[in-house]
Amino acid sequence: MRRAAVPALLVLVTLVAAALLLTPRLMPPTEHSREVRFVREMIQHHTQAVDMALQVREQSADATLRTVALDILLSQQEQIGQMRGWLTLWHRPWGGPGMSADHARMMGMATQAEVNRIGTLLPAQAEVQFLQLMTRHHQGALTMVAPVLEGRVQPAVEALARQIQSTQAAEIRLMTTLLADRGAKPLPAPAGMGAGEHQH
Repeated sequence: MRRAAVPALLVLVTLVAAALLLTPRLMPPTEHSREVRFVREMIQHHTQAVDMALQVREQSADATLRTVALDILLSQQEQIGQMRGWLTLWHRPWGGPGMSADHARMMGMATQAEVNRIGTLLPAQAEVQFLQLMTRHHQGALTMVAPVLEGRVQPAVEALARQIQSTQAAEIRLMTTLLADRGAKPLPAPAGMGAGEHQH
């Protein structure tokens, strides 16, 4: 029995080795690829979210809001590290042209003046400002992940896009409720958001 098993095992090992040799290696994305553009722009987008989350945690004593801000802060910092790691593995610089001011606005990003204002308002006003800006910011992120979710990108990048979509859609619903609790409404959706994306 053992003698018969040895040749069979050798055949199996040979077949696995041949399959590995024939499997095309995943080539690093090029400078102008969908992956590199998405990662660089999402790093820029996430960085602003982290800034806003830090500011509202300094202003607000509301436990629920502080937890939401902390979740955004920790998850998006982690994802920034993950995306920078990919750029390093792909031999691409972290920096790049990034989004223009107009494009960033279409993707839900706030102006720097709007972000800075969070830290100058009274706590109740700062909470509303944060929730409105972050809701619009998350809506922009849903627009940004849409092309990546069409496929034709590296699986890890698509998986991150799906994670962002799921997490931020849930946070939009929660932040809309928190705004209503404060007698406030979300800002108009960003210009880049399609009608079908509003209900995520």
